[in-house]
Amino acid sequence: MPRPPGHGPAYEVKRQEIIDTAAELFARKGYSATGIVELGDKVGLAKGALYYYIGSKENLLVEIQERVLNPLIDAALRILESEAPALVKLRLLSGELLSMIFARLDHIWVYEHDYRQLTGKNRTRMLERRQAFEGVVRALLTAAMDEGSIRRSDPTLATLQFLNMHNHTYQWVKPGQKWDAEFLSATYCATLFGGFAGGACDLAAVEAGVAVYRTAPAA
Repeated sequence: MPRPPGHGPAYEVKRQEIIDTAAELFARKGYSATGIVELGDKVGLAKGALYYYIGSKENLLVEIQERVLNPLIDAALRILESEAPALVKLRLLSGELLSMIFARLDHIWVYEHDYRQLTGKNRTRMLERRQAFEGVVRALLTAAMDEGSIRRSDPTLATLQFLNMHNHTYQWVKPGQKWDAEFLSATYCATLFGGFAGGACDLAAVEAGVAVYRTAPAA
């Protein structure tokens, strides 16, 4: 939701605090079970003042969804446009997705569980954006098949395999544990790529390609 005219940085700081707090409450109790008064008490605002910052409860859900999707779609498009091989791009995208999960566990929980609570245009737009991200994964898997890096298979099923392995990480991961996002990304992709390629995937070349991409100067 854009900042209304005439609102300075302090307004935006408070609004971001409200979104963070809402994500925490929604993740713990569920969107439907969290009342607007409870949220207001948590952030120190009366109901009317709270609506001044958020417009509506559903707007909070939109903001939480966009905090996940906006950076992921931006990263996906940037990676898609690079000159790296398809498997390197998939590995990079895997890292971005898992980094988001680690950074915003509460948001991811709400993203996965409560998006169905969105209505009308909000729901339509969010589903379209989710499909756009999934479309990048599918396109990269198809490109890897075309390159001969992995064997030909149903792209839709391959996409679901890639996404399901990553997306369910939020259910068990804990901050500060021994496995970080980068380790899990490399491990997940080794498992997936090896299986997709029928055991003939050059995983060392994939990791070398990832290192080259990450050290290259920004365009």
